[in-house]
Amino acid sequence: MSHRTRTITTGLLAAALAAAFAAPAGAAPGGRAAVSPENSGFASGLDGWTVTGDTAAATAEAGGRTGDRLTHWSDAPYEVTTSQRLGRLGTGWWTASAWVKSGGLDTSTLSLTCTGGTSGTVTLPQTLQDDAWVRVAVSAKSRGGDCGLAVATSDDAGGAWASVDDIAVERGRVTRDVRGGDLSGLAKNEDHGATYADVDGTPGDAVQILADHGMNLGRLKVWVDPADGYNEVTHVVESARRIQAAGMDVMVDFHYSDRWTDPGAQGVPAEWAGSGVAAMTDLLAAHTREVMTALVDAGVDVAYAQVGNEINPGMLWPYGQTWDAVPGDGVDGAQWDALAGFLTAGHDAVKAVSPTTQTILHLTNINNGIDGLTWWFDEVTARDVPFDLVGLSYYGYWHGSLTDLQEAVSTLSARYDRDVVVVETAYPFTLEDDAPAWENVVADESQLVAGYPATPEGQAAAFRAVQDVVAAAPGGRGLGAVYWEPAWTSVAGNGWDPADPASGNAWENQAMFDHDGRLLGPVAATLAAG
Repeated sequence: MSHRTRTITTGLLAAALAAAFAAPAGAAPGGRAAVSPENSGFASGLDGWTVTGDTAAATAEAGGRTGDRLTHWSDAPYEVTTSQRLGRLGTGWWTASAWVKSGGLDTSTLSLTCTGGTSGTVTLPQTLQDDAWVRVAVSAKSRGGDCGLAVATSDDAGGAWASVDDIAVERGRVTRDVRGGDLSGLAKNEDHGATYADVDGTPGDAVQILADHGMNLGRLKVWVDPADGYNEVTHVVESARRIQAAGMDVMVDFHYSDRWTDPGAQGVPAEWAGSGVAAMTDLLAAHTREVMTALVDAGVDVAYAQVGNEINPGMLWPYGQTWDAVPGDGVDGAQWDALAGFLTAGHDAVKAVSPTTQTILHLTNINNGIDGLTWWFDEVTARDVPFDLVGLSYYGYWHGSLTDLQEAVSTLSARYDRDVVVVETAYPFTLEDDAPAWENVVADESQLVAGYPATPEGQAAAFRAVQDVVAAAPGGRGLGAVYWEPAWTSVAGNGWDPADPASGNAWENQAMFDHDGRLLGPVAATLAAG
């Protein structure tokens, strides 16, 4: 959004709320848990709402989530705000939520403002699909004064639209508790010559730069005996100390392999090969204790530990494999039992060293449907595998819509009574490759999420949308999101293959630092708000 658009939107919103606050006074008793906005589902048109700006651009129409809906749209440039005064709300935090969909990058917002208190604004994510309603929420603190809510749209070009339905206001606060980044590749990048700078070009330490802009967690993967000597216990401890010294929490991601693990690869460490299930379980537990002990002895308070990485297909193949090694050959109960033993041993080893560390079981492939996730968790919970949190990967160009993500967060948190955190997400700020050239994972416009261009602004909007739909997921148990490898810029010698120094970086166009190592301002701004 241009500076002009933001200025107009801010002024228009302030004027709309001022007009709403001038309405006859009403009061919400201090003990009330919720306030019902008048005509919150727009069944009575725009009754109860004040429209300012280009009033013809605001309409109530059919096609809402549960009936009618408010829609902002014009084919010419426009600014419009639809607002309502709520009256005096009891002292404390209040949250306004709405079900929304939109087709305009950074053009529409939902705001809650309290006179004498605070205000909050959330940008409506782009959904574009006709049936893709998602819930957004924003909080403000009341000190007993008048409060009001508003939906505002400002479009410099015309054609952008937003639809809103089922608005609610209730006590409580929605926050993005986790605003993290996976910094696993940073140490090797620096050793191979990478340098970093803040948005204004001032050189600095990448960890501290990210922390200064609001990142509050650093994630580090752990390999057993990697070919390049990185992401093992010594480097993990050193990186964890840096992360903690910058004021961030630490998340450790055990891969239980010598290299990458994901749905396509869950290889056994070379040292463990041929050990058998019982011995391998002991080795896994010993490795986990070794790493956790080294971290604790170094003074690191590990907030979270993943027991495995993207383990839909299980881990330590074929012993704990849950997807068919060969289609049709089946997976037997013994493999599920072995996996349950591995997961339990990892959890218990973490807790034995650091009882306050929360353990995470991490799945991906949301695009395969919610049944694919509940199938897996039903199997492990039936075997009494202990864990504290559900972790998910979500890359919008692979894993379905924001609606799919929000459904996964809500369904899994309710079904298994656990909070949910997105431990991996990312989006490109460009499609251009950086030297030394290596074809990027996302390299073509056809791969992008509709409505989110490969620009710094598109990257920021995509990351903010993930954070916001997780935080606002019904049930209130979405903790936030971790951005994957924000500092993995392209330098010779630090490619994707730890066994091949000549391999290149296929991810640098999705980093938070540009090709010159400078932090991108738009995405940095998405870290700031809690």
